[in-house]
Amino acid sequence: MLMSIALKAETKSPYLTDMNPVTGMLDPAGDRKKGLELREQYQAASPFPHIVLDDFLPPEILDRCLAEFPSNLATSGASFDRDQERYKSQFMPDDMTPWLRALFYGFNSRPFITLLQNITGISGLIPDPYFLGAGFHEIGQGGHLSVHADFNHHKPMNLERRINVLIYLNRDWPLSYGGGLELWDLDMKNCVVSAAPAFNRCVIFNTTSDSWHGNPAPVNHPAGKTRKSIALYYYTATWDDTKRTHTTQFKVRPESADKTDWKVGMKELAADLLPPMIYRRLRRGARKDG
Repeated sequence: MLMSIALKAETKSPYLTDMNPVTGMLDPAGDRKKGLELREQYQAASPFPHIVLDDFLPPEILDRCLAEFPSNLATSGASFDRDQERYKSQFMPDDMTPWLRALFYGFNSRPFITLLQNITGISGLIPDPYFLGAGFHEIGQGGHLSVHADFNHHKPMNLERRINVLIYLNRDWPLSYGGGLELWDLDMKNCVVSAAPAFNRCVIFNTTSDSWHGNPAPVNHPAGKTRKSIALYYYTATWDDTKRTHTTQFKVRPESADKTDWKVGMKELAADLLPPMIYRRLRRGARKDG
């Protein structure tokens, strides 16, 4: 059964009442049990543990995010334009204004991590000071992100990826404008959750090798506005050699025009079949040719 989460009116007080709307920082002496009341709902959710929280932050914080949202992609940012990731850009916190940098560093702080641990039941969460793949995301008109499971290994810190936190910045954005977040079941047969990327909506979910999610419906805003969001990822020190490293794994939805990601598939097949020394030489050669 599909659960469709549509646009909601901004009428409630923010869930994170301990967050200062001016500084964007959580009170270190705030309620350390915040989020425990949501754990059962989170862990029981289908198709995998997740929760959708509206009116998450003080709205003044997201208004300032929009006001200071980068207008140009810096050298450390990234842009994607291929079948699986169309018209998508990523902005690193280190390239942002001082206030935005402080906000993102606050998302890596103890009070925010405690909240996430309370909601998810996952202890020992570790933030990512590198913000690999995280920061601001923006998808342009006609753009999309196909259904996928995220990369699972933070190689610089040798950590296992566990939690995604997405916070949306789009005012008055119903599902009909495209860009809705979809959560699919394990077998990729059914979309179980479809959520509009509405302003101040936060979605938190477990990330595993089969937590299929994405926003495959192309952005189609009548005024040509882009889809904007905050993306945050958290890890645990549970990685070991029994686990198989993989990059982002894209899936094709049934009866859709989605394209198979053959490039990544061939790379992973080569990594599995070729002796490590030969595979490393091939990769070095491919980087030089590129």
